[in-house]
Amino acid sequence: MMSEERHPLRLPGTAIVAAAAMLFLYVPIIVLVILSFNESDMTTIWTGFSLNWYAKALGNGTMLVAIGNSLIVAAVATILATAAATSAALGIVRSGRRFRGAIEGLLGLPLLIPEIVTAVALLLLFVLAGIKLGLLSVVLAHTVFCIPFAYYPIRSRLAALDPALGEAASDLYAPAWRRFWRIELPLLAPGIFAGALLAFISSLGDFVITYFVAGPGATTLPVYIYGMIRTGITPEVNALSTILLLASVAVVAIVFRMGTTPANHNRGDQIP
Repeated sequence: MMSEERHPLRLPGTAIVAAAAMLFLYVPIIVLVILSFNESDMTTIWTGFSLNWYAKALGNGTMLVAIGNSLIVAAVATILATAAATSAALGIVRSGRRFRGAIEGLLGLPLLIPEIVTAVALLLLFVLAGIKLGLLSVVLAHTVFCIPFAYYPIRSRLAALDPALGEAASDLYAPAWRRFWRIELPLLAPGIFAGALLAFISSLGDFVITYFVAGPGATTLPVYIYGMIRTGITPEVNALSTILLLASVAVVAIVFRMGTTPANHNRGDQIP
């Protein structure tokens, strides 16, 4: 075992590099949040505290339509992706080990492939299939994109379940659907919820895929923000970015809380 003195995290200069990396990542975000409360329309010059830009952003009718499109797409894509991810996790666990690694690798492939490649491929698919670009194409694209985000929390939760519970239910002549409804689903609920939240926030903030497959009338919030910054960054853009940041932080906090909550595998009332 590596001694504590020679541990990589305790090498000279490691703490300085880590601190510099954290500052590089988060100082711009902190500055953005602070400037979103700037009274002046000069983005980089602080003149006083104000909530006017938040009021202006939330009072923008076009932006509200974009937010509505984003919420609709994210909600539908999350439901479809979570259902597919749950089915995939259950099917892979119950199947043989021969092709399990290959199937899980294919499920995780969208996380490794650059989004621009996925976006172009989906665009070509929709054109060849005759699917009109709009909210439907965005929902389908986001569903495919979000399945891995929903799958891995569910798969991790499923791997931690005690198989003896299902075996005990089978010994008590419980049918498969009752075992799933009374045992597996309640114990998988935290993983399903965490996966759904990750899928939702991934869909809500996606830009590249949406930009390629969205048609007229299907503008989402990230695409709308991109259109705004093409003419220059304003405090209104900072306000919108801060709102998205707070939503992301809230989702990550909930997922972290769900992930650190220990599974209660000894509840006797789960066995029918």
